[in-house]
Amino acid sequence: MLENYEHYITDNIKNFYKRRLATPIVYLISLIILWNLFSLTDLLAPGRLKDKDTLETAYRNDIAYVRTDLNNLRFTGYTQNNSFGRIQGYYYYTLLEDDCIIALLTPATSEQGLPLIEHASVTGKIMHKTPNLDKLLLSLSSDLNWTENGISNEVSLYYISEPDYSLPRSLFLFGIIFLTGGYALVCILLFLLYIRVPVFSPACQNLSRFGNPGRLLAQAEEELATLPQLATEDMFITEHFFIETSVYGNAVIPIAEIIWIYKYSTLHKFFWYHFSISYTLHISAKKHLYIQCPKNTKSDIDGIIDYLAEANHNILVGFNEENRLKVEEIQGTPMHIKKILDLLNRRI
Repeated sequence: MLENYEHYITDNIKNFYKRRLATPIVYLISLIILWNLFSLTDLLAPGRLKDKDTLETAYRNDIAYVRTDLNNLRFTGYTQNNSFGRIQGYYYYTLLEDDCIIALLTPATSEQGLPLIEHASVTGKIMHKTPNLDKLLLSLSSDLNWTENGISNEVSLYYISEPDYSLPRSLFLFGIIFLTGGYALVCILLFLLYIRVPVFSPACQNLSRFGNPGRLLAQAEEELATLPQLATEDMFITEHFFIETSVYGNAVIPIAEIIWIYKYSTLHKFFWYHFSISYTLHISAKKHLYIQCPKNTKSDIDGIIDYLAEANHNILVGFNEENRLKVEEIQGTPMHIKKILDLLNRRI
């Protein structure tokens, strides 16, 4: 018994967070890959197109969004409309470093399609020529009495689209990325801390409600290593503690602090076929500590409940309204909720 349960609680806490560590790491790696794949750095802070750089050069260097100054923009007479018929942009052409390019400008920049714009500072997405642009060039060549091959040779295969760059619409996306990425990073750091120093984990810090968590954890480890009085697959009872070490979480509770226990059954089914029933042990302890031990067998939970009720005769057994009201009376209102209620009462 000594060999099997030496440091059993801390080892299970370490293994629990090692398993959980993979998810935030994979998520962060996925975010980094997607960030680079979709050039989100350029979207967040577009770089200025350098002198003598062409749109083709920037595009081939995986630069998706740029800022540049364009002069002598001439309206082609053509617009881009959305599916509802609303104008999204106006097509202009100009020279950029001896390269004739097409620029799709927003209604605000073009002032609803001015014939000539002497100067405009444009922030947009570099786009490769699309079938729609081919149709535009075909129509434009006819208007200018050019051949299709002639205008295709003169106009760059790449154009800049101002409507395709919209930072305000992307702020929600960036908010999700930074919030979830930050949460994943915090999880990684905390999990590494719990693996390194298990006493800092939530399961052990819950013991601070009843005394020094380090001492109580050491006492629980010693009792479990020397003589556990009842053991199931992932729940144990020692002289002074109830201990859970499952894949769903870990918990250490002094038996003397437990005030209410009951079991709850869950019927698992697939469509109309009922294939199993699992049981969850619910434990309420003093100072508003609540834990659940899910997916156990009825015999295991019944054995735990019987043993705890025998070890502490003050424990309320079974879920009913009478026991709930007794627990509510014993627990009282949590301190943080009491402060909120007092604040609301003062304002009223």
